[in-house]
Amino acid sequence: MTFYNPFRRRTENTRYCWGYTFEWTEDHITVEQSATMKHKYDVLAEECLERLNEISPPTSPYLPRNNSHQTPVLDPQSMGEEKKEVLPMPQRDLYALLEEHQASDPKLSQLWEEVNTVPPWVDWGQIERGQDVFYRYGAPALTGLAWQSLLGGMGAARVVETLARTGGFSIKVAKRRLFETTQHILQCTKSLESIQPGGAGHASSIRVRLLHAAVRQRIMKLASQRPGYYNVSEWGIPVNDLDQIATVGVFCATLIWLSFPRQGIFLREQEKADYVALWRYIGYLLGTPHEYFATTAKAKAVMESLLYNEVNPSETSKILANNIIHALEYQAPTFVSPDMLIASARWLNGNELADALGLPQVGLYYWALMSGQCLFFMWVTYFYRSIPYLDRKHVASLKRIFYVLFVESKFGLQGTETLFGLQYVPEYETVTDMGKPEAIVVRQASLETRYLKTLGVAAVVLGVGCWMGWRAVRTVVGWIW
Repeated sequence: MTFYNPFRRRTENTRYCWGYTFEWTEDHITVEQSATMKHKYDVLAEECLERLNEISPPTSPYLPRNNSHQTPVLDPQSMGEEKKEVLPMPQRDLYALLEEHQASDPKLSQLWEEVNTVPPWVDWGQIERGQDVFYRYGAPALTGLAWQSLLGGMGAARVVETLARTGGFSIKVAKRRLFETTQHILQCTKSLESIQPGGAGHASSIRVRLLHAAVRQRIMKLASQRPGYYNVSEWGIPVNDLDQIATVGVFCATLIWLSFPRQGIFLREQEKADYVALWRYIGYLLGTPHEYFATTAKAKAVMESLLYNEVNPSETSKILANNIIHALEYQAPTFVSPDMLIASARWLNGNELADALGLPQVGLYYWALMSGQCLFFMWVTYFYRSIPYLDRKHVASLKRIFYVLFVESKFGLQGTETLFGLQYVPEYETVTDMGKPEAIVVRQASLETRYLKTLGVAAVVLGVGCWMGWRAVRTVVGWIW
């Protein structure tokens, strides 16, 4: 939540947007600079994608989808009374193709050399510390990524026009789409070796870079054939440089300066620098103009610039934001109610932006639960952080738990790591609509009970503290008089 500060000094450079106030500096991105970046993109990745498509033409087990649903290609023999299960075709691994053929093609060789060359500004010790930051604040980080970075990011009306055309945020597939993104983050933070050249996080980042090129190429092809399909002049090239900067920004800067503070958590200055450095390197692998994350001040300015210039929710923004809520309500393993999810989104993004995204109102009970959640997060994170030995154990434990939960468990990706192929193929008919939640067997949300108990304990502790303070004051006054 955000509160108005009447004592804040305001100048001619003071800006306000969506419950957030900041000072505009020379590090901030102007509207004119944004307009230029909207029409620039990762040309090298697209050129390499074309080469890889020639070497190994893409195949898809799906026909063009209507209303953002995937229709499996069925064998004619399976249309009888006893239909056979249609298994998905193996994913094409663009990273493996790039590695195999990079020596025989100049463009592939250029990309391979670029991503395997470690920039001089990379400090592996700092990168490793940045990885630990993610797990030190693991639960609040995942909460912020889901309900502010992602759902709140749907307020960027221009960007959601690309997301809506992939169909990846319809109710039926949004949960898996979120888990795939989480897999990439977990692979990039699993260990130092994982993000170094040849590691799983390093390879996944390159796969994501080529995936972005595939989405951009596909939408531009459809737009050239049917101009009304996508407005390039207004929205820019799909997955452009500004979009890439925004993506890296919401994964690091938004967490540091918005999500964490709104949950009562404040990072040390060194932790901020380490976490930004980690995401600067990931951004480098993704083909992002990484110089915008050279310092914490620049990273913070990026977040503020995009919040001020880009966030202006549209009807499509409302559709995708509400689909995310419906896709995760009462889902294992937490079984959290939709009202609690909406309360999370409202707490982190503020009521002004939440209203613009079309999120329903929630009662005071769920605001109280969010207070309990924040108190619980604060107690856990500050307690472990204060004791180095426990901090190391906590970080190592969450690395295992998160990977099992999101990748290996039956609730997550069921042990099958995605290769970030173009699963959600843009088509003329594929524009995500507002889905309706399916009938769900409601189970007790243990997390909601935990946060209610935390709030109760905090209230008791506060009450006892006030009572003891009052008794102490009365005793001292009695001595004096």
